[in-house]
Amino acid sequence: MRKISQTHQRTTIMKPAETDPQWVLIDGTDQIVGRMASKIAMMLMGKHRPTYTPHVLTGDFVIVTNCEKVKFTGKKWEQKTYAWYTGYTRQRTMTAEDRLQRRPEKIVREAVRRMLPKNKLASQMLDRLKIYEGAEHPHQAQQPQTLEIASAS
Repeated sequence: MRKISQTHQRTTIMKPAETDPQWVLIDGTDQIVGRMASKIAMMLMGKHRPTYTPHVLTGDFVIVTNCEKVKFTGKKWEQKTYAWYTGYTRQRTMTAEDRLQRRPEKIVREAVRRMLPKNKLASQMLDRLKIYEGAEHPHQAQQPQTLEIASAS
């Protein structure tokens, strides 16, 4: 039987009480929706930390401001459609351009939701995402750190 020496590194498994979530502020002005959503999803899951544990909520709180100023590439404003079932016989559909006029925060929320894992933790992760129109948000007391994401050219 082989003896394991003490010099080997051990895997860190976080416990829910050991997590220390941070608050991150992202400005959505001129950001491409998919690229921004993938960064946000990684932070909500906690994959940007070395102590990432899949079955524990180790991610940060993310605040997104200026969600009405996000961008899509190509002709997605006219061609991308959002569909949902209303309970009646047909599905309702809406283009991305119409959704930006009515509920711009849902564009970012849906993009992030679809990038999160499909398990029970996903709804808890999504609860840590705060999206606001305009530059103002009510989370100054948490002292969020501003994260710069390279904007579209």
